[in-house]
Amino acid sequence: MSEAIIKSKQAQREVGGISTEVICTEFSNYVFIVLTQYGKIGTLISVTPDSRSNDLSTPTFSTKVLLGKDEPLTHVCAKNLAMFVAQQAGNRPVLLGLALKDSSIESINQFKDIIKSCKVW
Repeated sequence: MSEAIIKSKQAQREVGGISTEVICTEFSNYVFIVLTQYGKIGTLISVTPDSRSNDLSTPTFSTKVLLGKDEPLTHVCAKNLAMFVAQQAGNRPVLLGLALKDSSIESINQFKDIIKSCKVW
């Protein structure tokens, strides 16, 4: 009898002088990523591939804030951070927890690199 093992990886790095933690966990139907500079989950966002998109070369994604402040910048950050994960994970949805002090473009790019280093999908 094989037991389902949940794959999880984490990393901690300085981004713009701020300690940043990433935890990536793969579940059978989605990938859960926590990206925090506060040591807590923060705003919880669901990033799901849009099945209505006919053009497979440019898939679209829907973002929905499940818990926390629903602000336009939150959706932009979530899409930037989770789209490549969803695509690499076979278009599985991504559940993203964000608690950021700095959400500049430079930091977002560094966050992506940290997420890539914790690849579990």
